[in-house]
Amino acid sequence: MNHYPETPASTETQEHQPGIQSRMNPLPEVIKSNYKGSDKLKDKVALITGGDSGIGRSVSVLFAREGADIVICYLDEDQDAQETKKMVENEGRRCLLIQCDLQQPETIRKMVEQVLQEFKTINILVNNAGVQYPQESITDISSEQLLKTFNVNILSMFHLTQAVLPHMHEGDSIINTTSITSYHGHDLLIDYASTKGAITSFTRSLSTNLLKNKTGIRVNGVAPGPIWTPLIPSSFDAEQLEEFGKQTPMGRMGQPSEVAPAYLFLASEEASYISGQVIHVNGGSIING
Repeated sequence: MNHYPETPASTETQEHQPGIQSRMNPLPEVIKSNYKGSDKLKDKVALITGGDSGIGRSVSVLFAREGADIVICYLDEDQDAQETKKMVENEGRRCLLIQCDLQQPETIRKMVEQVLQEFKTINILVNNAGVQYPQESITDISSEQLLKTFNVNILSMFHLTQAVLPHMHEGDSIINTTSITSYHGHDLLIDYASTKGAITSFTRSLSTNLLKNKTGIRVNGVAPGPIWTPLIPSSFDAEQLEEFGKQTPMGRMGQPSEVAPAYLFLASEEASYISGQVIHVNGGSIING
């Protein structure tokens, strides 16, 4: 049985979002060491936003171990992206890195064109990238922050899904990263939680639409609780880091390796009768929604 740390070993914060994984202490667990792949995603192509670190890195490596080729969209964390690429290639799969600002619809379209030139298809879309900027009051949220949070977290999902969907086929899958804050809210993350609520509704509505149109494409979401990713030390101060994860029924923060299997399940044939749903990976918090 794995014994995970209850809180970070270091409360060193980072100034730049979404943060650098190599600077974290302890380093997040990417994949469970005893996990053996079984070709659940054999020769699929997965496009993962924010795939360079955190949950995205774990999903990338796990998908690769299950036989998928990986495309990672990332902002500017070249070192993290290159490290994830090595991990994917060590699993015997191809990995394409694309630096992309998801706030720019035209850049998103060009990225999708590049993916199609390289791999000819996209079978799995993981809309995972996100930012969060805690503020004590709603009046402290600037117009610039509000627009950036919505542009990165939810509007990019619309633009990217619109660009990818025409190239997907029956049996393909879209998985969106929402959050426990979509259901519980968060007093310091009003704009972030609002985008996550929108992502939950986006997931349900897109699923209903695609099922109605008999596309055979499933849409689901994953709602992580407090997970130890670079976004955390780049969002919160030392005092908040010390308490990170303690409020969960399990009394500890989660690891990306504990979240990624939910994405794998939803992307695989095992979830062929599941669409419009959200899996909650949050340390035991009960969510009725």
